[in-house]
Amino acid sequence: MKLYVSPRAPSPRRVLMFLVEKAITGIDLVNIDLNAGEHKGEAYRAKSPLAKVPALELDDGRVLTETRAICTYMEGLVPEPNLMGVDFAERAFIEMADRRAEFYLLGSIANAIRHTHPGLAPLEQPQFPEFGQSQAGKVREIAGWFDTVLAHQPWMAGPRFTIADITAFCALEFARGLMKFRPGEEGFTALQAWRDRVAERPSARV
Repeated sequence: MKLYVSPRAPSPRRVLMFLVEKAITGIDLVNIDLNAGEHKGEAYRAKSPLAKVPALELDDGRVLTETRAICTYMEGLVPEPNLMGVDFAERAFIEMADRRAEFYLLGSIANAIRHTHPGLAPLEQPQFPEFGQSQAGKVREIAGWFDTVLAHQPWMAGPRFTIADITAFCALEFARGLMKFRPGEEGFTALQAWRDRVAERPSARV
């Protein structure tokens, strides 16, 4: 199998962290240069029509192109350690936490960065700075909500580490680098403590 990724992009990092947590090896990594527009080239679009990373090319030639779908496939190949739920009820609650982290936290962070950071201008045209600034406010609102959640439970989805923690961690690290957003400096002590615990895991070093 081949996994198409891009350094520093949060979605490919989510998959890479997932693979490390699963101790899955033997997958060829292919770097796609987003700044050079390689993801928009004909060769890559043949694999990922929407020009997004990551993409997982299976040995039979089929391609999976959504982070959650790629992780679901890997969870099926290597069920343990379980990161997505052991029964339908736990799967539902983990997916809820993961979707919240992806849509509300990572989504707002991505919009804020893509529309306000000059380095992202080549990838986001036109940029709408006012929209980006409003999204930065949303980031702080949802981060505050996650802070209250983590004041009462150790991990994003409850008592154990799951895919939801991977998604939220990659989101916050993306914001840490390009928004200079650090939860502890915003008064979100529980969120900061959670982030620091995740950062100690070997998968966080990918």
